Amino acid sequence: MIPVFEPYLGEEEVQAVAEAVRAGEISGSFGENIPAFEREFAEFVGAAHGIAVTSGTTALHLAVAALDLEPGSEVLVSASTNIATALAAFHNGLVAVPVDSENETWNLDLDLVEPLISERTRAIIPVHLFGHPVEMERLNEIASRHDLVVIEDCAESHGATVRGQMSGALGNMGCFSFYANKIITTGEGGMITTSSDELAERLRLLRNLAFQRPRFFHEHPGFNFRMTGFQAALGRAQLRKIDWLVDQKRRVAHTYNELLADVPGIITPAEKEWARNVYWMYSIVVTDDFPLSRDGLMEALRDEGIDSRTFFCPMNLQPFLREQDGWRDVPCPVAEDLWQRGLYLPCAVTLSDDDIAGIVERVQAVASARRLIRTRASTPGITTSSMPGSPTPARPPSSTA
Repeated sequence: MIPVFEPYLGEEEVQAVAEAVRAGEISGSFGENIPAFEREFAEFVGAAHGIAVTSGTTALHLAVAALDLEPGSEVLVSASTNIATALAAFHNGLVAVPVDSENETWNLDLDLVEPLISERTRAIIPVHLFGHPVEMERLNEIASRHDLVVIEDCAESHGATVRGQMSGALGNMGCFSFYANKIITTGEGGMITTSSDELAERLRLLRNLAFQRPRFFHEHPGFNFRMTGFQAALGRAQLRKIDWLVDQKRRVAHTYNELLADVPGIITPAEKEWARNVYWMYSIVVTDDFPLSRDGLMEALRDEGIDSRTFFCPMNLQPFLREQDGWRDVPCPVAEDLWQRGLYLPCAVTLSDDDIAGIVERVQAVASARRLIRTRASTPGITTSSMPGSPTPARPPSSTA
């Protein structure tokens, strides 16, 4: 089975982790690798501060917690995203308000933001979905007019740029994930970037159980969201390769784009002229012009040994959010359509152009086979049930992230 993604790890990462373990950097409380990784990653992004944490999920949680918002306040979030984005609001006693997607980049539709702002809205979390950044200049203008804090969800956008500026340095805070399938990885892990000295100080305080002086006297309810030293060592080794990794992600995507350009019914990912898309996952949308449904294509590819994944279920459909006090039932038809039609194809940086060509050939082959079946079925005296090798109805695919 060709996996959707696998991390790129070499001997440098193994040696870095081993050295950190030998030096005793097995917790998040001491050692050189954590502060060094924070400095190096912040410098890469173009922010003044980096705050390393246990995951992208806890990065979002901590960033929202640092705002100390009144319970019941609203946070606007991209409708099409991993559930972690909305959990950052939910677990802080806040209400996530989904903003529907737009059709080209699949990011939140900026035309819909202002009509959703209410007297309770305090922040907005745009998601740079699948590696294409949101147009942050326009979003920041909206946020400034309404006094909203902007927290970028950069879990999928390491190295993505808006007019040359890196994601993670375009809002008040940026939240990155270093999960195993991200562009660089620490296994689990995350980072918050900010250029605010005040926010950085508060984030570091809350990350470490809000220890202060005296040490075991606590004015604030903190969290244990500390990254370990050996994870930071792994992250530093990965960071040294990030430019190459981004180049390879873009090579994979551009090869797919070229080969899929003439396949009817397949929409390939966009890259706006002002953006650099890092193509965290190679994501396509299957339209009615393709002879199989999205689920049918996924099933056919699985039978050929090619794995895939669906897009995210949008936030307006998540049951526990809908049951929350203060929930606003915002329709998100574009995000819902993406959830039904979108999928990722394999996109590890180790895929060769020939590997990608082989995957596209299988997409074309299953499409051609289905078109042939339809043609024969429309011929008098021939039915699909009488044809040898007719496919069985597609089962719903796994949507494991």
